[in-house]
Amino acid sequence: MRLDKYLKVSRIIKRRTVANEACSMGRVTVNDKVAKPSTDVKAGDIISIRSGAKLLTAEILAVKEVVRKEEADSMYRIISDTLNDPKEE
Repeated sequence: MRLDKYLKVSRIIKRRTVANEACSMGRVTVNDKVAKPSTDVKAGDIISIRSGAKLLTAEILAVKEVVRKEEADSMYRIISDTLNDPKEE
């Protein structure tokens, strides 16, 4: 499944166009490599998303085409959800 579609279906990012833009801007990595929106993802991949000072890292547990809103969080496991302090950089 395409990365931008996975981010939308899993509800990590609410809209596919926003997911596509985040990928295009280099804010999303898959297995520590900058990923394009069309990158194929599979179970076991590690996704990192930078949004401002926030960094979200998650492991893909399942890839499904359609999922109910209540079950969307079962598609991934949050590894870390940190807020970077700009003073440290």
